Amino acid sequence: MTEPSSALPTIPAGWPVHTLAEIREELCAPGMPFEMETVTIRGVPTRVWKNALPSLRGVMAAARTHGAADFVVYGEERVSFDAFHRAVAALMAALVARGVGKGDRVALAMRNLPEWPAVFMAVTALGAIIVPLNAWWTGEELAFALEDSGTKLLIADVDRWNRIAPHAEGLPLKSVIVSRGSAEGAERLEDLIGAPTSWVSLPDAELPAAEIDSDDPAGIFYTSGTTGRPKGALGTHRNLATNIMTSAWSGAQTARRRGEGLPEAKRRVILLAVPLFHATAYSATLMGTLAGGSCLVLLHKWDTIEAMRLIEKERVSMTGGVPFIAWQLIEHPDRHKYDLSSLEAVSYGGAPSAPELVSAIWQTFGALPGNGWGMTETSATVTHHMAEDYLNRPSSCGPAAPVASLEIRAEDGVTVLPPNTVGELWANGPMIVAGYWNRPEATAQTFVNGWVRTGDLAKVDDEGFCTIVDRAKDVIIRGGENIYSIEVENVLYEHPAVTDAALVGIPHRTLGEEPAAVVYLAPGAEATEEELRAFVAARLAGFKVPVRIAFSTQTLPRNANGKILKGELKAMLAEM
Repeated sequence: MTEPSSALPTIPAGWPVHTLAEIREELCAPGMPFEMETVTIRGVPTRVWKNALPSLRGVMAAARTHGAADFVVYGEERVSFDAFHRAVAALMAALVARGVGKGDRVALAMRNLPEWPAVFMAVTALGAIIVPLNAWWTGEELAFALEDSGTKLLIADVDRWNRIAPHAEGLPLKSVIVSRGSAEGAERLEDLIGAPTSWVSLPDAELPAAEIDSDDPAGIFYTSGTTGRPKGALGTHRNLATNIMTSAWSGAQTARRRGEGLPEAKRRVILLAVPLFHATAYSATLMGTLAGGSCLVLLHKWDTIEAMRLIEKERVSMTGGVPFIAWQLIEHPDRHKYDLSSLEAVSYGGAPSAPELVSAIWQTFGALPGNGWGMTETSATVTHHMAEDYLNRPSSCGPAAPVASLEIRAEDGVTVLPPNTVGELWANGPMIVAGYWNRPEATAQTFVNGWVRTGDLAKVDDEGFCTIVDRAKDVIIRGGENIYSIEVENVLYEHPAVTDAALVGIPHRTLGEEPAAVVYLAPGAEATEEELRAFVAARLAGFKVPVRIAFSTQTLPRNANGKILKGELKAMLAEM
């Protein structure tokens, strides 16, 4: 049983022993583990980790060295690194036999299963482009991404395929492979590589040959936008490999701030409590787990009791992902029934977090909290800090990694503002994706000379610690899930009684925020809140359905340019 601590961890005398600048000068020097070099990426000179793996084939080579150690645990299924490599090699061969080659799009639609990372790595190590789809999407939403990406082959669990099948006519799909079931007209993944528990019996084969450059595309990762439809961020092999080094940097920086030596490589057991299709999972977690030899414990879906049971059973040392996860563990009334003492770190990003969560993690578990900032367009992590730095700056998401640069710019997108001034956050570095798939106008608006215009309002202090103040984009993040306001608004507009509608985020202690709507009905028309919520639920994924719908007696407030004043709507909802 875990007993809460009564105090924050003791800050070592004289902490910090070294400044951020001193640590970077030391650890990034020539011959050091975090040495950097400048390369040209899409015409722009860019700092990169010199020792980063060149591609996801390199990640697979590193993973293979961990042999019989457990790589992934799912229920009673356990898959070693050796068995995983055998499955990836076998699936790559099967994909080659089906005509999949460099640049072809292969979509992946399934829950967190051992097959998910096998498909991800098999496709990318072949030089093809993986298209991971949101497992919570409706059939129509899944079909949109398949069409938009021009997917040639789909690998899905049978539940996801059953959603897609009614919308499959007219899609560019040439073949479908399903796992954990069977479907008419589809091959079974188990017939190609077997079930995960049998992967260890597959031939110990080399990966089929493929020529891959670091800046070749690796995946199309669908993200938020203001156009009513998600956009596909085109991530590269360099983007994903960069995160391995960036994660290691955060631990090294923490140790040096204390005056300690570099931390030794350590095998960790990680409870993956967020969906694998999230950048936090596939980029910030999966890549480092494969390269470093740690173990992923998968949940079918989030369940706090099951999570605590697994932490106790598997001696989980790390978990998190989004603040919601941490709050659920902290506040569950049965927490004291489980031994959670193995937890060493709880780290998260991807959603607003309350400053009091930082101390709550330490006081409850004796685990060190961590927080970072990133987005799909940055392949997850750009900033990160943990332990004493985070405890001392609980509102901050940390400093940028040495290979990244942050600027706070004025509304003109050019003027760089001084420290501690709020403006729009721009980021640069080798983690920035190549642009949006088949969206040249959106790409030009968001990606400028190697920089990404994030749409987040932030400030950076004199030491380089970044604090996100608000989001300029109309995106609501509910427990780590992006909700595009205009998409929900467009559905509300489809209802015959609605003539004006807007979606805003309202605060939620554990989820960060939830979607709420304000609507104006046509004169003489009638509709109830329950009716409108059901109307949205029939057309969009459940997490996008407004938790509240308020009715305005007049059209919604707008500025001189006709844009709805959502700040006023938030105030209206707070008063109702």
